[in-house]
Amino acid sequence: MNVEKKLNVKKFISGNSALVALIFLFIITVMLNGSTFLNARNVLNIFLNNSIVGIIALGMTLIIITGGIDLSVGSQLAASGLIAISVLNATNNILLSILAAAAFGVLTGALTGVLIARFNIPPFIVTLGTMSIYRSVSQHFFNGGGIRVEGSAKDAFIAISNTKLGGTVSVIILYWLVLSVIIAIFASRTPTGRHIYAVGSNEKATLLSGINVNRIKIITYSISGLLVSMAAIIEAARLGSMNSASSGSSYEMDAIAAAVIGGTSMSGGRGKIIGTIFGALTLGIINNMMNLLGVPTFLVSAIKGLIIIVAVLLQTVLNKKE
Repeated sequence: MNVEKKLNVKKFISGNSALVALIFLFIITVMLNGSTFLNARNVLNIFLNNSIVGIIALGMTLIIITGGIDLSVGSQLAASGLIAISVLNATNNILLSILAAAAFGVLTGALTGVLIARFNIPPFIVTLGTMSIYRSVSQHFFNGGGIRVEGSAKDAFIAISNTKLGGTVSVIILYWLVLSVIIAIFASRTPTGRHIYAVGSNEKATLLSGINVNRIKIITYSISGLLVSMAAIIEAARLGSMNSASSGSSYEMDAIAAAVIGGTSMSGGRGKIIGTIFGALTLGIINNMMNLLGVPTFLVSAIKGLIIIVAVLLQTVLNKKE
């Protein structure tokens, strides 16, 4: 009976590692700086500051489940945002600017999927290349600078991200949660979503069962591209600008970290959207805790990198035991 309980506890921790980590960090942070951390404004800021990366992490989760990776999402976000603002300034049409950014995200995502699926180029290599391409071309066209939202549609566009529900909760948080529910339902309740898991679990067996593996990969990267473009529009509206050099910088690392901390297996075939949400919030609490404790800014990325390594190491150990 005791052995059975121990196995159940291990199984729960393995399947809900992000939730366990989130609770653990929450308790530590409250003990160290409870009065400041538990302030309602601070908690809402944690959600708000991680919503953009949280949206990108949804697509990253699907990609990692297929056994892939995408290092280009940060650069892709910058390019999408620059396109959205450029079209908006030229036409004063918000819908057209959103469609232009979304089209760019879907098309570039599909192209990445084609290069990986049809030409068998490793995802790491393809997305490493596209990361440089998006950033370099963006900097070329904008001379290494950025662009601001202008024109008669400026206020309406900025309101997309700067509206607050009840005067308190940013609408950006709502965007993240709604998109999370949609992607979670897609991944768990639709044939394509289940095929994404199948491809990551055993690509050869999936192919032999009659599923078009190439099509699934292209769809997955296209969905990720669409989510990145949506995150770009939200960020462009929130800031009222976009910079070709700095916008989206290191977002790929944060998105990967959120997915991995959330229990998504780097070897593919395993992962949950709810875990990715907890993973993003875990990162948010870590950032917030380091800020409250006065940890030097330059050490933040080092700590994030260490967290990713530890998360993957724990996954490897737990998978071997299973």
